[in-house]
Amino acid sequence: MEILDEKQPGPPMEVDDVVSVRDSEAFAAKHLPDLGHDVKDFKVFTWRLSNWKKLEKKLTSPDFERVLLFPFGNSNAPPNDTVSVYLDYAEPKKSPEGWHACAQFALVISNIHDPTIYTVSHAHHRFIAEECDWGFTRFSELRKLFNPVDGQLRPTIEDDSADITVFVRVLEDPTGVLWHNFVNYDSKKETGCVGLKNQGATCYMNSLLQSLYCTRYFRKAVYQIPTEQDHPTESVALALQRVFYHLQTSDQPVGTTELTKSFGWKSLDSFLQHDVQEFNRVLQDKLESKMKGTKAEGAIQKLFVGKMKSYIKCVNVDYESSRSEEFKGKCHLYPLKFLWMKNLYESFKDYVAVELLDGENKYQAEGLGLQDAKKGIIFESFPPVLHLQLKRFEYDIQRDAMVKINDRHEFPFEIDLDEFLDPSADRSSPWVYKLFGVLVHSGDLHGGHYFALIKPDSDSRWLKFDDDRVTPVTDKEVLEENYGGEPLNGILPAYQRNQGRTIKRFTNAYMLVYIRESSVPEVLEPFSEEDTPAHLKRRLDEERLQLEAKKREREEQHLFLTAKVITDDTFARHEGFDLASFDEKNWPPSELPTFRVLKQETYSVFKSRIAHHFNFPENQIRLWVLVNRQNKTVRPDTHIPDSESTLTVEVIRNNMSARQTDLRLYLDIIPDPAKPDPPPQSIMVFLKHFDTSKQTLLGAGKVYVLRSNKVGDLIPMINERMRWTPGTPIKLFEEIKPGMIELMKPKLSFAQSEIQDGDIICFQVDLPEKEVHDLDMQGLYSNPVQFYDFLQNRVMIVFRPKHEEPSQEQPEFHLILNKKQNYDSMANKVGEALHHDPIKLRFTTTHATNGSPKSILKRSLNQSITEIMAPSYVNPTTTVILYERLDVSIVELETKRSLKVIWTGILNKEEAAHSFLLPKTSMVHDLADHLAKQVTLTTGGTGKIRIFEISKDGKMQKEFTGSEMIGNIPDPVELYAEEIPREELEADDSDKVIGVFHFSKELTRTHGVPFKFVVKRGEKFSDTKKRLQARIGVSDKEFAKYRFALIQVSTFKQPSYIEDDDTIYDHQFAPEDVLGLDHVDKSGRARAGAGERAIVIRG
Repeated sequence: MEILDEKQPGPPMEVDDVVSVRDSEAFAAKHLPDLGHDVKDFKVFTWRLSNWKKLEKKLTSPDFERVLLFPFGNSNAPPNDTVSVYLDYAEPKKSPEGWHACAQFALVISNIHDPTIYTVSHAHHRFIAEECDWGFTRFSELRKLFNPVDGQLRPTIEDDSADITVFVRVLEDPTGVLWHNFVNYDSKKETGCVGLKNQGATCYMNSLLQSLYCTRYFRKAVYQIPTEQDHPTESVALALQRVFYHLQTSDQPVGTTELTKSFGWKSLDSFLQHDVQEFNRVLQDKLESKMKGTKAEGAIQKLFVGKMKSYIKCVNVDYESSRSEEFKGKCHLYPLKFLWMKNLYESFKDYVAVELLDGENKYQAEGLGLQDAKKGIIFESFPPVLHLQLKRFEYDIQRDAMVKINDRHEFPFEIDLDEFLDPSADRSSPWVYKLFGVLVHSGDLHGGHYFALIKPDSDSRWLKFDDDRVTPVTDKEVLEENYGGEPLNGILPAYQRNQGRTIKRFTNAYMLVYIRESSVPEVLEPFSEEDTPAHLKRRLDEERLQLEAKKREREEQHLFLTAKVITDDTFARHEGFDLASFDEKNWPPSELPTFRVLKQETYSVFKSRIAHHFNFPENQIRLWVLVNRQNKTVRPDTHIPDSESTLTVEVIRNNMSARQTDLRLYLDIIPDPAKPDPPPQSIMVFLKHFDTSKQTLLGAGKVYVLRSNKVGDLIPMINERMRWTPGTPIKLFEEIKPGMIELMKPKLSFAQSEIQDGDIICFQVDLPEKEVHDLDMQGLYSNPVQFYDFLQNRVMIVFRPKHEEPSQEQPEFHLILNKKQNYDSMANKVGEALHHDPIKLRFTTTHATNGSPKSILKRSLNQSITEIMAPSYVNPTTTVILYERLDVSIVELETKRSLKVIWTGILNKEEAAHSFLLPKTSMVHDLADHLAKQVTLTTGGTGKIRIFEISKDGKMQKEFTGSEMIGNIPDPVELYAEEIPREELEADDSDKVIGVFHFSKELTRTHGVPFKFVVKRGEKFSDTKKRLQARIGVSDKEFAKYRFALIQVSTFKQPSYIEDDDTIYDHQFAPEDVLGLDHVDKSGRARAGAGERAIVIRG
């Protein structure tokens, strides 16, 4: 039985606002708050009860929507001191499958003589067959019902009688998911669509992918990219095709791991949330390049590219200066930052608003002098699919950080954009656009969640794509709930109902998808079988069959066991304890021939399979079972006799190696099939050779020896096997267990030495003392005891560059180290591998879960490898340590600060990076002095250096005064330096010094390094450009491709591009206003938004 233990207060009422329970409408208005849903039905039922103290422990009212009453509390509450009351659906078992009812209700106990005296609680619930009752376990304490409270003259229960009344509003549920708990919810069944799995923070990607998938023209274009020979984790096009195909055909949510791997992302990247707009741009650029030369070429251009024109038109003379440019798929429109931009229509209107150039601000028309003119932007065409970015995130100059704007901004289901088009635009079809998608962000800048609201067809209902779940939504959920700002005529969330003031909703539209009405039939043309590439269908169907086979294999796993077979060949390659490695903590298991065997398979059938696999006659092989000995070793114990041929493999495993899940076997080859059994009284002993010259310990086969033979009898046998000179002195050691390797006495018998089947004897050539001494001096192992100690403590560590992707210059490699070794030993080994001074290497440990940096290792602690590895609960098979090559000793780093400064010289070019190691107490001006000694300053220049950071939006310098202590500069930091031009240093009061930055097409795509520039009074921009060109040292050919824009951060508009006749000095510069140079980024190092990692797609 579901319970609600706390009463839910309704809207606040006046104290003297007395309502009678019998006035149904007034009572419901007061105690059932409007939840914002249409009412389907409203019922009131009253049940009178007498002799309350003599009532049964549980009563049920006689109505269809009945009341369950526990007059003295039910079993979940303290007995005899509370009343429990619930609303109950009478006969859930008789209801149709999938039945539900969404009801809001109030349960009331009132005085039979005075219905204004009552106790009430209200709730709402989705009644289903599994949750058919809902109400209040602690409705009220009995003493409060039997005694007058709150200044009332009568108690609620008077004369041992009371009325129990239930008010029920049954609410409309147009989507079918109102208050749904989503247990066993089937997206495909309910909506025909499936969701995408979230990898950690990939909801931004999921929302965009669903929008692109539903744009069928785009999906068809992606399918037309040839990918037959591609691999899904290396080809973005193929990985995206596979995601789309699974969305078409799967009944379950679809994974995107292959897709993100094809981007070149690591698992950590999937836990970093990015900007949808930037991701969309990078993805479409990548796909557009993949479409070149294919049937799909031009598809993105056709779907998403429109044209706009910037113009200045004279009022009194016939002269116009204009420039047309393309925009790909999206306009940047801003939400309510100013009162006049309250909706999408107003935003468009403001976007194309005309600025009048008159009075002192007249336009200098070529050959016509100063003229009154109109300046503005007009659209020449819109694309069939229009992505409108509502720019919810903006850079705040005061905080030097991005902030989210949650202001209200309304958008319609349909908008006519005709009035925002140039008069010469093609109007053969109306420019009416229909809303088909709303991408929503819920949360703030530092965290939140993305989901998409999409209308897949012109006649379908709206759906909410929220990662792995797809649900229907109402029109109100599409529009009103995503406008942002404060709710208008709406219902406040429960957490705000008792607040003195409302706060803005942080769930709001971030990107809108409109499709031109006349283009809908083409853009959303129904998908046919032929639209899916045959190779893709064939490939994925094959994979599906393989997955189903693997699933069957997993389901049938309990019917099988695994048999692993050690052979003389695998033993000869094994370097470690026992005959093979199985469960070592810090070492991978040996690669052994492995067989999946039906547990009920007979031994004779299994032996036949093994013989066939290894190409031996059945009568020439003998299989020994390995067992786990008490001393933690794994050794052959006894061979399986042929007399057991009718027993099943499972019985043999259980009888002969009960403590193992796998069946571990040794394949013994019989030299003479006529003698199938080992010689009587013999022992099977395995030999290992420790080679001091090669520093290896490898298997050297096995021998059968009599128990009564002397241990020393092995020596001539070994000399013969190894083809050594007869009489070569040999030492013998028994490998008892890790940590216990003992020198054997040659004169004792094998029986006296307690040697048994499966034991291991290690041998080495007995070396002269001088050779032993030489080996010890070289740090090499002179005997197997030392080498076994190394094996017991060996660990494989992977070393990876910390700041770069692995390359030939900065390789990723692994070393086998001894856990007893210390930091210095490790550093020396890594130094040898990298050909770098070990004292100039710095190491950082990593998190076992995702490989991200954890903590820098301090050399001064000189920790052991065991301490460096630190026990991890994840227990990885390999430890990863990151390395950095330093220019200085790490000893110095403890008292000094390492800083890298990128020098841009006098021409704003990234010329070189200079590294410095200075005392932490040094000032920034000291850093500038050191830099001056390493760079070449211009002859006759100022000789002065400016050191600065770049603002997080990439548009401005953040200059240091010079008096800052470098130890106090936050880490990490990216420092730049330039030579201050003489023009700037000698600027007088009549000049203006402004900021200039580089960008490519969109303001968010900044690149290069911002710089400062002097603007002179009365100078035409044609002359300003010449000085700009000289300032940055660009060739005429390249500079001709530059465009120039005035960026006013205080206004939310596209950049205002500057004409040659403009005088930018006349602009009233605010501190954050800057000049933007719009040109292609040839550095390949575009900046990300404020503090964000740039999105890179490599595949």
